[in-house]
Amino acid sequence: MLRFCIVFVAAFVMAAPSIGATWSESMFDSLKKDFGSVPRGPTLQHHFKITNNTKNAVTISSVRVSCGCVTAVALKGYLEPGESTSLQASMDTSRFVGFRAVTVFVQFSSPAFDEARVVVQATTRTDFSISPESLALGQVKPGSEPTASVDLSFFGNRDARITKVRADSNYVVPTVVESRRLDHEVVYTVTVKLRPDTPVGKWFTDVWVETNVFGLAQVRVPLTVEIQPPLVATPPILALGAIKSGVEAGGKVIVRGTAPFKILSIKGAGDGVSVAHDNTSREIHILNVKAIPGKAGKVLRAITVVTDLKSNNEVVVSIDADAIP
Repeated sequence: MLRFCIVFVAAFVMAAPSIGATWSESMFDSLKKDFGSVPRGPTLQHHFKITNNTKNAVTISSVRVSCGCVTAVALKGYLEPGESTSLQASMDTSRFVGFRAVTVFVQFSSPAFDEARVVVQATTRTDFSISPESLALGQVKPGSEPTASVDLSFFGNRDARITKVRADSNYVVPTVVESRRLDHEVVYTVTVKLRPDTPVGKWFTDVWVETNVFGLAQVRVPLTVEIQPPLVATPPILALGAIKSGVEAGGKVIVRGTAPFKILSIKGAGDGVSVAHDNTSREIHILNVKAIPGKAGKVLRAITVVTDLKSNNEVVVSIDADAIP
Protein backbone atom coordinates (compact mmCIF):
# COMPACT_ATOMS: atom_id res chain seq x y z
CA MET A 1 0.00 0.00 0.00
CA LEU A 2 1.04 3.64 -0.23
CA ARG A 3 3.55 4.39 2.44
CA PHE A 4 3.23 7.25 4.89
CA CYS A 5 4.38 7.06 8.48
CA ILE A 6 3.56 3.70 10.07
CA VAL A 7 3.44 3.28 13.85
CA PHE A 8 5.13 0.18 15.22
CA VAL A 9 4.94 -1.89 18.38
CA ALA A 10 7.34 -0.58 21.03
CA ALA A 11 10.09 -2.94 22.10
CA PHE A 12 10.65 -1.19 25.39
CA VAL A 13 8.73 1.53 27.18
CA MET A 14 10.41 2.09 30.56
CA ALA A 15 11.75 5.50 31.43
CA ALA A 16 15.16 4.05 32.31
CA PRO A 17 15.20 0.79 30.35
CA SER A 18 17.56 -2.08 30.45
CA ILE A 19 18.40 -2.14 26.77
CA GLY A 20 17.75 -5.34 24.84
CA ALA A 21 19.66 -6.49 21.79
CA THR A 22 17.02 -5.51 19.24
CA TRP A 23 15.34 -2.42 20.65
CA SER A 24 16.71 -0.24 17.85
CA GLU A 25 15.47 -2.54 15.10
CA SER A 26 11.95 -2.40 16.54
CA MET A 27 11.79 1.27 15.47
CA PHE A 28 12.11 0.44 11.75
CA ASP A 29 9.06 -0.19 9.59
CA SER A 30 11.03 -2.93 7.82
CA LEU A 31 14.54 -4.33 7.89
CA LYS A 32 14.80 -5.36 4.25
CA LYS A 33 14.07 -3.92 0.83
CA ASP A 34 14.22 -6.24 -2.17
CA PHE A 35 14.01 -4.27 -5.42
CA GLY A 36 13.73 -7.55 -7.32
CA SER A 37 14.92 -7.79 -10.93
CA VAL A 38 15.85 -4.36 -12.28
CA PRO A 39 17.55 -2.97 -15.40
CA ARG A 40 21.24 -2.34 -14.87
CA GLY A 41 22.05 1.36 -14.63
CA PRO A 42 19.44 3.30 -12.62
CA THR A 43 19.92 4.38 -9.02
CA LEU A 44 17.22 2.89 -6.83
CA GLN A 45 16.00 4.59 -3.68
CA HIS A 46 14.08 3.45 -0.63
CA HIS A 47 13.08 5.15 2.61
CA PHE A 48 13.09 3.03 5.78
CA LYS A 49 10.79 4.77 8.24
CA ILE A 50 12.19 5.07 11.79
CA THR A 51 9.80 5.92 14.63
CA ASN A 52 10.99 6.44 18.19
CA ASN A 53 8.53 4.16 19.98
CA THR A 54 10.37 4.44 23.31
CA LYS A 55 9.99 6.85 26.20
CA ASN A 56 13.54 8.14 25.76
CA ALA A 57 15.23 10.48 23.31
CA VAL A 58 17.11 8.52 20.66
CA THR A 59 20.33 9.56 18.90
CA ILE A 60 21.53 8.06 15.60
CA SER A 61 25.32 8.40 15.77
CA SER A 62 26.43 6.91 12.44
CA VAL A 63 25.38 5.06 9.30
CA ARG A 64 27.70 2.82 7.27
CA VAL A 65 27.28 0.30 4.44
CA SER A 66 28.91 -2.99 3.45
CA CYS A 67 29.26 -2.05 -0.24
CA GLY A 68 30.09 1.14 -2.11
CA CYS A 69 27.18 0.58 -4.49
CA VAL A 70 24.85 1.76 -1.71
CA THR A 71 24.80 5.08 0.12
CA ALA A 72 22.60 5.70 3.13
CA VAL A 73 21.81 8.66 5.37
CA ALA A 74 19.46 9.29 8.28
CA LEU A 75 17.45 12.43 7.49
CA LYS A 76 17.31 13.29 11.19
CA GLY A 77 19.77 12.21 13.88
CA TYR A 78 17.86 13.03 17.07
CA LEU A 79 14.35 11.82 17.83
CA GLU A 80 12.17 12.67 20.77
CA PRO A 81 9.64 10.00 21.84
CA GLY A 82 7.03 9.64 19.11
CA GLU A 83 9.09 11.46 16.47
CA SER A 84 9.87 9.86 13.09
CA THR A 85 12.49 10.15 10.40
CA SER A 86 13.71 8.13 7.43
CA LEU A 87 16.84 6.21 6.55
CA GLN A 88 17.31 7.02 2.87
CA ALA A 89 19.15 4.25 1.03
CA SER A 90 20.28 4.63 -2.60
CA MET A 91 21.56 1.69 -4.67
CA ASP A 92 23.62 2.35 -7.83
CA THR A 93 22.84 -0.62 -10.07
CA SER A 94 25.50 0.39 -12.61
CA ARG A 95 28.15 -0.81 -10.15
CA PHE A 96 27.29 -4.52 -10.12
CA VAL A 97 25.95 -7.32 -12.32
CA GLY A 98 23.48 -9.94 -11.13
CA PHE A 99 22.40 -10.32 -7.52
CA ARG A 100 23.71 -8.04 -4.78
CA ALA A 101 22.63 -7.73 -1.13
CA VAL A 102 24.04 -4.87 0.93
CA THR A 103 23.80 -4.37 4.69
CA VAL A 104 23.30 -0.91 6.14
CA PHE A 105 24.50 -0.55 9.75
CA VAL A 106 22.71 2.14 11.77
CA GLN A 107 24.36 2.89 15.10
CA PHE A 108 22.56 4.49 18.05
CA SER A 109 24.40 6.20 20.90
CA SER A 110 21.47 6.95 23.18
CA PRO A 111 19.63 6.02 25.29
CA ALA A 112 22.26 3.26 25.03
CA PHE A 113 24.54 1.93 22.32
CA ASP A 114 22.89 -0.39 19.82
CA GLU A 115 23.14 -1.21 16.14
CA ALA A 116 20.33 -1.95 13.72
CA ARG A 117 20.97 -3.72 10.43
CA VAL A 118 18.83 -3.34 7.33
CA VAL A 119 19.38 -5.02 3.97
CA VAL A 120 18.98 -3.58 0.48
CA GLN A 121 19.14 -6.02 -2.44
CA ALA A 122 18.47 -6.25 -6.16
CA THR A 123 19.26 -8.34 -9.23
CA THR A 124 20.41 -6.40 -12.28
CA ARG A 125 19.66 -7.60 -15.81
CA THR A 126 20.47 -6.36 -19.31
CA ASP A 127 17.62 -8.00 -21.21
CA PHE A 128 15.00 -5.35 -20.41
CA SER A 129 14.73 -1.64 -19.68
CA ILE A 130 12.28 0.84 -18.16
CA SER A 131 11.97 4.34 -19.65
CA PRO A 132 11.65 6.64 -17.80
CA GLU A 133 12.97 4.91 -14.69
CA SER A 134 9.90 5.62 -12.56
CA LEU A 135 6.31 6.81 -12.57
CA ALA A 136 6.89 10.33 -11.23
CA LEU A 137 3.60 12.18 -10.98
CA GLY A 138 5.14 15.21 -9.26
CA GLN A 139 3.02 17.71 -7.31
CA VAL A 140 -0.70 17.52 -8.00
CA LYS A 141 -3.80 19.14 -6.60
CA PRO A 142 -6.13 17.13 -4.34
CA GLY A 143 -9.10 15.71 -6.21
CA SER A 144 -7.24 15.52 -9.51
CA GLU A 145 -6.62 12.34 -11.51
CA PRO A 146 -3.06 12.63 -12.86
CA THR A 147 -1.56 9.97 -15.12
CA ALA A 148 1.96 8.84 -15.95
CA SER A 149 3.43 6.17 -18.24
CA VAL A 150 6.62 4.16 -18.70
CA ASP A 151 7.77 1.89 -21.53
CA LEU A 152 9.02 -1.60 -20.67
CA SER A 153 11.25 -3.01 -23.40
CA PHE A 154 12.35 -6.65 -23.60
CA PHE A 155 15.38 -7.47 -25.76
CA GLY A 156 16.20 -10.65 -27.68
CA ASN A 157 12.95 -12.43 -26.84
CA ARG A 158 10.14 -12.01 -29.37
CA ASP A 159 7.83 -14.12 -27.18
CA ALA A 160 8.14 -11.88 -24.12
CA ARG A 161 4.76 -10.90 -22.72
CA ILE A 162 3.36 -8.97 -19.80
CA THR A 163 0.71 -11.15 -18.21
CA LYS A 164 -0.52 -8.86 -15.43
CA VAL A 165 -0.01 -5.43 -13.90
CA ARG A 166 -0.96 -4.49 -10.35
CA ALA A 167 -0.27 -1.75 -7.81
CA ASP A 168 0.54 -1.99 -4.12
CA SER A 169 -2.00 0.77 -3.49
CA ASN A 170 -5.71 0.80 -4.22
CA TYR A 171 -5.36 4.52 -4.99
CA VAL A 172 -3.35 3.66 -8.12
CA VAL A 173 -5.13 2.22 -11.18
CA PRO A 174 -2.64 0.66 -13.65
CA THR A 175 -3.19 -0.45 -17.25
CA VAL A 176 -0.88 -1.95 -19.86
CA VAL A 177 -0.91 -2.11 -23.67
CA GLU A 178 1.49 -3.69 -26.15
CA SER A 179 3.19 -0.93 -28.16
CA ARG A 180 5.56 -2.82 -30.45
CA ARG A 181 6.61 -6.41 -31.19
CA LEU A 182 9.67 -7.11 -33.33
CA ASP A 183 12.08 -10.03 -33.59
CA HIS A 184 14.65 -8.29 -31.37
CA GLU A 185 12.45 -6.09 -29.17
CA VAL A 186 9.05 -6.13 -27.49
CA VAL A 187 7.70 -2.92 -25.94
CA TYR A 188 4.78 -2.45 -23.56
CA THR A 189 3.44 0.84 -22.18
CA VAL A 190 2.32 0.84 -18.55
CA THR A 191 0.07 3.74 -17.55
CA VAL A 192 -1.16 4.63 -14.08
CA LYS A 193 -3.99 6.89 -13.03
CA LEU A 194 -4.37 8.27 -9.51
CA ARG A 195 -7.79 8.15 -7.88
CA PRO A 196 -9.21 11.59 -6.99
CA ASP A 197 -9.70 10.57 -3.34
CA THR A 198 -5.98 9.97 -2.74
CA PRO A 199 -5.11 11.63 0.59
CA VAL A 200 -2.82 14.64 0.90
CA GLY A 201 0.89 14.00 1.36
CA LYS A 202 4.02 12.57 -0.24
CA TRP A 203 3.45 9.03 -1.45
CA PHE A 204 5.91 6.29 -2.39
CA THR A 205 4.56 3.03 -3.78
CA ASP A 206 5.28 0.34 -6.36
CA VAL A 207 3.60 -0.94 -9.51
CA TRP A 208 4.37 -4.57 -10.32
CA VAL A 209 4.45 -6.00 -13.82
CA GLU A 210 4.28 -9.78 -14.15
CA THR A 211 5.88 -11.39 -17.22
CA ASN A 212 6.41 -14.78 -18.86
CA VAL A 213 10.16 -14.18 -19.22
CA PHE A 214 12.32 -16.83 -17.55
CA GLY A 215 13.78 -15.54 -14.30
CA LEU A 216 11.78 -12.31 -14.56
CA ALA A 217 8.52 -13.21 -12.89
CA GLN A 218 7.81 -9.60 -11.97
CA VAL A 219 9.27 -6.17 -12.56
CA ARG A 220 9.02 -3.33 -10.02
CA VAL A 221 8.22 0.19 -11.24
CA PRO A 222 8.45 2.81 -8.45
CA LEU A 223 5.82 5.53 -8.24
CA THR A 224 6.09 8.88 -6.46
CA VAL A 225 3.54 11.64 -6.08
CA GLU A 226 2.88 14.58 -3.78
CA ILE A 227 -0.73 15.55 -3.20
CA GLN A 228 -0.60 19.19 -2.21
CA PRO A 229 -2.67 20.30 0.77
CA PRO A 230 -5.38 22.87 -0.06
CA LEU A 231 -3.47 25.47 1.97
CA VAL A 232 0.27 25.85 2.63
CA ALA A 233 1.97 28.57 4.66
CA THR A 234 5.60 29.44 3.88
CA PRO A 235 7.41 29.63 6.19
CA PRO A 236 5.26 27.63 8.61
CA ILE A 237 7.29 29.16 11.45
CA LEU A 238 8.15 32.85 11.19
CA ALA A 239 11.35 33.31 13.21
CA LEU A 240 11.82 36.96 14.07
CA GLY A 241 14.94 36.45 16.21
CA ALA A 242 15.85 38.86 18.99
CA ILE A 243 13.62 41.92 19.37
CA LYS A 244 13.98 44.72 21.86
CA SER A 245 10.96 45.20 24.06
CA GLY A 246 8.69 47.87 22.61
CA VAL A 247 10.42 47.79 19.21
CA GLU A 248 8.52 46.59 16.15
CA ALA A 249 9.77 43.69 14.04
CA GLY A 250 8.08 41.87 11.23
CA GLY A 251 8.16 39.50 8.32
CA LYS A 252 6.11 38.07 5.50
CA VAL A 253 4.27 34.76 5.22
CA ILE A 254 3.02 33.41 1.90
CA VAL A 255 -0.22 31.43 2.02
CA ARG A 256 -0.75 29.39 -1.12
CA GLY A 257 -3.89 27.49 -2.10
CA THR A 258 -4.73 24.98 -4.80
CA ALA A 259 -7.66 27.22 -5.82
CA PRO A 260 -8.43 30.94 -5.43
CA PHE A 261 -9.60 31.81 -1.92
CA LYS A 262 -10.40 34.74 0.35
CA ILE A 263 -9.04 35.18 3.86
CA LEU A 264 -12.04 35.53 6.17
CA SER A 265 -10.25 36.09 9.46
CA ILE A 266 -7.01 35.72 11.41
CA LYS A 267 -7.25 34.00 14.78
CA GLY A 268 -4.62 34.50 17.45
CA ALA A 269 -3.51 38.01 16.55
CA GLY A 270 -3.55 40.86 19.04
CA ASP A 271 -1.54 41.43 22.23
CA GLY A 272 1.40 42.88 20.33
CA VAL A 273 0.98 40.79 17.15
CA SER A 274 -0.79 42.09 14.04
CA VAL A 275 -1.36 40.51 10.63
CA ALA A 276 -2.29 42.56 7.55
CA HIS A 277 -3.85 40.98 4.45
CA ASP A 278 -6.17 41.87 1.57
CA ASN A 279 -9.70 40.64 0.94
CA THR A 280 -9.38 39.62 -2.70
CA SER A 281 -9.81 36.07 -4.00
CA ARG A 282 -6.54 34.63 -5.27
CA GLU A 283 -4.37 31.51 -5.03
CA ILE A 284 -1.51 33.31 -3.27
CA HIS A 285 -1.81 35.73 -0.36
CA ILE A 286 1.03 37.57 1.37
CA LEU A 287 0.60 38.22 5.08
CA ASN A 288 2.49 41.11 6.67
CA VAL A 289 3.16 40.07 10.25
CA LYS A 290 4.33 42.59 12.87
CA ALA A 291 5.24 42.00 16.48
CA ILE A 292 5.91 44.50 19.28
CA PRO A 293 6.81 42.60 22.46
CA GLY A 294 5.72 44.35 25.63
CA LYS A 295 8.27 42.72 27.93
CA ALA A 296 11.41 40.60 27.79
CA GLY A 297 11.03 36.86 27.32
CA LYS A 298 10.17 34.21 24.79
CA VAL A 299 7.43 35.07 22.31
CA LEU A 300 5.60 32.07 20.87
CA ARG A 301 2.32 32.64 19.09
CA ALA A 302 0.20 30.51 16.79
CA ILE A 303 -2.06 32.36 14.38
CA THR A 304 -4.73 30.64 12.33
CA VAL A 305 -5.61 31.84 8.85
CA VAL A 306 -9.28 31.10 8.09
CA THR A 307 -10.34 31.06 4.43
CA ASP A 308 -13.51 30.51 2.42
CA LEU A 309 -12.35 27.18 0.95
CA LYS A 310 -14.98 24.46 1.24
CA SER A 311 -12.75 21.99 3.09
CA ASN A 312 -9.43 22.13 4.94
CA ASN A 313 -9.91 25.87 5.00
CA GLU A 314 -7.47 26.79 7.78
CA VAL A 315 -3.69 26.90 8.11
CA VAL A 316 -1.60 27.66 11.20
CA VAL A 317 1.48 29.89 11.23
CA SER A 318 3.76 30.01 14.28
CA ILE A 319 5.60 33.18 15.35
CA ASP A 320 8.84 32.71 17.26
CA ALA A 321 10.84 35.59 18.74
CA ASP A 322 13.03 36.47 21.73
CA ALA A 323 12.19 39.75 23.38
CA ILE A 324 15.21 41.35 25.02
CA PRO A 325 15.39 44.34 27.39
